Amino acid sequence: MQPYNTQFTLSRDYLAECFDQSLPYGKNAKPKFLFSASLLALGAGALVFTEQPKFVGIILIALAVLELIHIRFRRAWWLTRQMWGESSDSEVKLTIDEDGIRTQNPYTQTTLLWADVERLIETDLGLIFVAKYGGQQYLSKSLFSVELISEMVALNNN
Repeated sequence: MQPYNTQFTLSRDYLAECFDQSLPYGKNAKPKFLFSASLLALGAGALVFTEQPKFVGIILIALAVLELIHIRFRRAWWLTRQMWGESSDSEVKLTIDEDGIRTQNPYTQTTLLWADVERLIETDLGLIFVAKYGGQQYLSKSLFSVELISEMVALNNN
């Protein structure tokens, strides 16, 4: 594989694409409505069926509502946290070679070796590299040529 170098900006649009394309393949792809429903039921049960102070029931119901708000606004909250980070709007230097994938910006430097890639997931707009230790790295297809994408997919299949 020929070394490939490019740069991109960690803009809000890029991060939104990252979230949208990675979400179906992440650990929290499906919202945990059962957890919220359980908190709500426990809180209502504590309010109705116990003679204890109503404080515990109210807290459990408040936690259930907070969890539902978290589920509803998780994309917006994730994007906001990323934009508050020091790496937002910084230039990222991307290098892909026979060893692996390296990204570097003024604040962080990461390396994902090909030997550490368990599988490669191709989405409509990008590639998700799933590491053996469980981490994921998303890169947009707009950064690559069609030939390089097919070369990375073939390299991962070997």
